[in-house]
Amino acid sequence: MKAISLVASRIPAALVLLIGAILLLPACATGPSFPPAPTMPADQAAPDYIIGPGDNVNIFVWQQPDLSVTVPVRPDGRITTPLAEDVVAAGKTPTQLARDMEQQLSAYVRDPVVTVIVSGIVGPYSQQVRVIGQAANPQAIPYRENMTALDVMIAVGGLTDFAAGNRASIVRVVNGETRQYGVRLNDLVNRGDIRANAHMLPGDILVIPETRF
Repeated sequence: MKAISLVASRIPAALVLLIGAILLLPACATGPSFPPAPTMPADQAAPDYIIGPGDNVNIFVWQQPDLSVTVPVRPDGRITTPLAEDVVAAGKTPTQLARDMEQQLSAYVRDPVVTVIVSGIVGPYSQQVRVIGQAANPQAIPYRENMTALDVMIAVGGLTDFAAGNRASIVRVVNGETRQYGVRLNDLVNRGDIRANAHMLPGDILVIPETRF
């Protein structure tokens, strides 16, 4: 329950009300019918990774070993490296941060060349996938390229014995509009029906209601 509360605290109030209503619906009752989650086109490019608080970033400065360091992104979204203090990292791609670091270091180093590699990936809250309800371990997990519902279920340890898995849904914001899609997690996890393996996107919320007898 504590894990659910921590995850829910990062969700906008309007989505909390919607999700709460879904979790309270009896599994045996006639509830809302959601369209299935859309499949991802084969040629659709994955979104660029956005750095978030808690990430570790490796700052490599060409031919400047004293300036090359690995630092964490602080809760305020900033990093501090030799000769560059309080540089905003959160909300940027690694390439954007590298260009900003080059600008910062150019006051001390002639034509610096910086490469940024992210490790210990956490990501910003807007890029995480949140799982609430009847998962074995409800939590927020970092989005990864081509992530699917099966990947998410493995990360959270599967369904509980009380889960109404085939009545689960994905809450997704599309062009500023909140939409909801059905996903058959029981068929996917317990019956191995790969047709139910929906694609996930950054910021998705996977809601798994409880079975009511």
